[in-house]
Amino acid sequence: MSGSDRRGVAGFDTRTANIARMSDYLLGGKDNFSADREFAERLLAMAPEVKTMAVDTRLFIERVIRFLVERGVTQFLNIASGLPTQRNTHEVAQELHPGARVVYVDDDPVVLTHARAVLATNPDTGVVRGNLLRPAEILSDPETLRLIDLSRPVGLLIPARLQYVPDADEPYKCVAYLRDRLAPGSHLAIGHAVFDSRPELAAPVIELFRQITPRVDHVRNRDDVLRFFEGTSLVDPGLVYIRQWRAGRTESTARAQRVWIVGGVGLIS
Repeated sequence: MSGSDRRGVAGFDTRTANIARMSDYLLGGKDNFSADREFAERLLAMAPEVKTMAVDTRLFIERVIRFLVERGVTQFLNIASGLPTQRNTHEVAQELHPGARVVYVDDDPVVLTHARAVLATNPDTGVVRGNLLRPAEILSDPETLRLIDLSRPVGLLIPARLQYVPDADEPYKCVAYLRDRLAPGSHLAIGHAVFDSRPELAAPVIELFRQITPRVDHVRNRDDVLRFFEGTSLVDPGLVYIRQWRAGRTESTARAQRVWIVGGVGLIS
């Protein structure tokens, strides 16, 4: 259903762009409104590579899931998951391991409504209304507890949200809370936009995003992102530009950093 078909549905703010719906537009989806499309086009005018970045983030997470399933991880907690699209976490994981369990966590009403409709007939997949900044609520939610056995290894995926969370909200503390409550053998996977290779974009991009998320007022570099992995052991190749993370091909740093997102996976022991 297109965004224009849902303008009269209560609970959806169609006048303000939304990160999840903007990402859906960049990925070629239909669950977005004119405000989301207009915002995305303004962002693309600044940085045309953003469309590629949205696609490459999905491909990065798919490679992460494959890596984890090969190591025996069959349950996944995907936080700030965004709108379900083709090759989302449950599709990849359950294709590789039938019976793999997946919980999507988000706090956007469009994401929640759409995800619950799409996943209603999949007993091994659940949707939880939650926010990274309230990690205890995520882990104690009945749907999380129905599907995720916290005594066994979990793949904790935070693919594209931490860059929007200011340090004042203590995101490092929230990620550490989740990390410390997962069983040994669990893994933490993070994707995070950085401006190391495109410093000239930092100020205009932040100014644009402050129109929809006013508290975005920070820039993190690779070393800042590395702090999220404290208490874990980074698996090879470490924290790199996502095009370089186990992509099955050699990618120079100069070429890889055109997609200015770094990603990594940390083993929790």
